Amino acid sequence: MSILDKHHHIERNATLLLVGSLFVVSIGGIVEIAPLFYLENTVEKVEGMRPYSPLELAGRNIYVREGCYVCHSQMIRPFRDEVERYGHYSLAAESMYDHPFQWGSKRTGPDLARVGDRYSNEWHVQHLTEPRDVVPESVMPSYAFLKETPLKVTDVSMELKANKAVGVPYSDEMIENAKADLAAQADPDADTSGLLARYPKAKVGDFDGDPQKLTEMDALVAYLQMLGTLVDFSTYDDAAGYR
Repeated sequence: MSILDKHHHIERNATLLLVGSLFVVSIGGIVEIAPLFYLENTVEKVEGMRPYSPLELAGRNIYVREGCYVCHSQMIRPFRDEVERYGHYSLAAESMYDHPFQWGSKRTGPDLARVGDRYSNEWHVQHLTEPRDVVPESVMPSYAFLKETPLKVTDVSMELKANKAVGVPYSDEMIENAKADLAAQADPDADTSGLLARYPKAKVGDFDGDPQKLTEMDALVAYLQMLGTLVDFSTYDDAAGYR
């Protein structure tokens, strides 16, 4: 009698079934995971990607704090309907500096991976303040309080250092100028040449409509206006990437 004819012994013994299951899963795991040990990086680098500016990083922290990720994904899947609605499908490299990254399938609201530059700052502020004035069928709660809440970051440099510790390539110059860059990005009268040299394509100027105050609304809108704007897909080769 072959071993295949004795499988009922395993099926009727919980311990043997557990051991057998772990054995099979282990083999599958080794086959899938072991090759990755020989790759320096599993994420293909894409031209244009950079770390978040201090203001964008603060805005992203607010985005996570307020639970925006619960209803909005940042992952456009490579399906025709999604590409036609949102734009080019998402690349892994676009989230390589996210901790945690915002991929996922939950969409009570629309995907935000390409929302940057699609609407004006005023539109975003109005939408966040009173969503149903802009989109009548919206179920999003009001975030009007963000416009009245001063942006408080205890230690901007430490935020960048913490991200650098987990692999985000913040330079010493970026860390040294973090506090000044945070304020300059939302100040329409500031000299932003250094900021733009460190963070190309960063959106600058007053975001919340009140240049006299730096608020959490400034930070969140700055983050939203950056999403999906760093990679130039007009020069991106789907088959070969940028290689």
